[in-house]
Amino acid sequence: QVQLVESGGGLVQPGGSLRLSCAASGIIFNIAAMGWYRQAPGKSRELVATITWGGSTNYADSVKGRFTISRDNAKNTVYLQMNSLKSEDTAVYYCNLEIRTGVTSRANYWGQGTQVTVSS
Repeated sequence: QVQLVESGGGLVQPGGSLRLSCAASGIIFNIAAMGWYRQAPGKSRELVATITWGGSTNYADSVKGRFTISRDNAKNTVYLQMNSLKSEDTAVYYCNLEIRTGVTSRANYWGQGTQVTVSS
């Protein structure tokens, strides 16, 4: 089985910081990438940041310079350090895992989501 366990969400004041963690377990195929997505009420889910197991990163324009994604391959864990948080960052954050199941095929798994609220 594949399972993603997220932690680190909570309430923080504008300008504050939070660190999200996501640990993947039950992985028997090659991990292609892990990442973070977020969804605010009434809005669609959007990409925040991704990182391949080789270390290449990609960020949404809205978080560049403020968020940093990193990973610990030995633990199959991805982190999201969020600094200078704004009210617009308020959303449910979801961890995503992409696994290579074949030469060209992929499978995606999602965590349960963790709430991040930025408010004074």
